[in-house]
Amino acid sequence: MNSSTPWLQCFTPRPDARARLICFPHAGVGAAVYRPWSAGLPAALEVLAVQLPGRANRLDEAPVANLDALVQALLPQLLPELDRPFAFFGHSMGAVLASEVARALQAAGLPQPRQLIVSGRRPPHWPSQEAPLHRLPDARFVDEIQRRYGGGIPPELLAHADVMALLLPSLRADIAALETHAPAPGRAPLACALAAFGGSDDPVAPRAHLEGWRGETCGPFRVRVFPGGHFYLNERRDALLADLSVTLAPLLAADPALA
Repeated sequence: MNSSTPWLQCFTPRPDARARLICFPHAGVGAAVYRPWSAGLPAALEVLAVQLPGRANRLDEAPVANLDALVQALLPQLLPELDRPFAFFGHSMGAVLASEVARALQAAGLPQPRQLIVSGRRPPHWPSQEAPLHRLPDARFVDEIQRRYGGGIPPELLAHADVMALLLPSLRADIAALETHAPAPGRAPLACALAAFGGSDDPVAPRAHLEGWRGETCGPFRVRVFPGGHFYLNERRDALLADLSVTLAPLLAADPALA
């Protein structure tokens, strides 16, 4: 791994890359979920993954349960990596965080992603139809996570109380950050291209939710639905990375002005 900040992990450094893909993980997990991605994407693209406090090499740090605070903490850490064309990909909670970081960059007049790919999540301003779960007791919290997200916690982790004790604080903080996030109404749309990805059988992000992202940008927009559930990106990784390779091809143009 090579990174000058604990907020970002780069598992396959490519210092001569023409562009970067910065990935935002779903609730409760760390940057390592994106470790395999570099092998399936063009060699001219460097993959960075966001590492939030409270997991992996940042396990001794308290997780942050406020999405706006995460955005403000991430911005200065990202800026050194925005020296070439870049794109954001975020899944589930990561979709909201990626989109809010993109908005913060735009509002500050800073470099913006040429492409934002959101996955497995409704737009940030759409209210949930489910009751909040971040304050539930541990057992009920875990049961609800499993029910809503189609088995978001692997059985091999559920079977070990010590592992769950390490996982739950960051997962609960991430869910709290999502459930308490309330974007201001009437915000200006993003200027970048936006693609909304999802699974055909995802109970928390059906196609109608993906289509809802259309109003979040004044740039090009498309929806791509893959076979699978909420975690289609694991089940259909090869197909997803093949689509991303095509989607991100303009970033790899020899002349950055063409990207």
